Amino acid sequence: MAAEVGQKAPDFQAPDTSRAVKSLGDFAGKTVVLAFFPGAFTGVCTKEACTLRDSAAELNGLNAEVVGVTVDSIFSQKAWADANSLQFTLVSDFKREMVNAYGTALPNFAGMEGYTSSKRSVFVIDKGGVVRYAETTENPGVEPNYEAIKAAVAAAK
Repeated sequence: MAAEVGQKAPDFQAPDTSRAVKSLGDFAGKTVVLAFFPGAFTGVCTKEACTLRDSAAELNGLNAEVVGVTVDSIFSQKAWADANSLQFTLVSDFKREMVNAYGTALPNFAGMEGYTSSKRSVFVIDKGGVVRYAETTENPGVEPNYEAIKAAVAAAK
């Protein structure tokens, strides 16, 4: 079942770029901007990640934290973060548990039969763990609505 506005967000356990296992509970007391990217080092994903990076001060001022998710390995994510000065948490959903729990799975990504990635999706999860905003683009080349994300974060505060 997909994560839906007004419902409790699915918990997760996934390693970050330093191999520490993160869960939704690690961000308790903060609003979480959970951003699913189809793939590290791809053009639109890098643009989105850098836009979120550049919005970090504003989001942090609203007691929010960005958590990025890809199905890429932690090693690829670390290189991507370093190459783009991404300071927010990146977790690897290499088992595809998060993309299934949040309803963002994108099978046969880029025409690669059997390769499941993630649809470009953003969820704003309030301090109580409830989804307050959800956006999924069917076309991975379309960026999310950044202003709507910021408004949802401000409202969840």
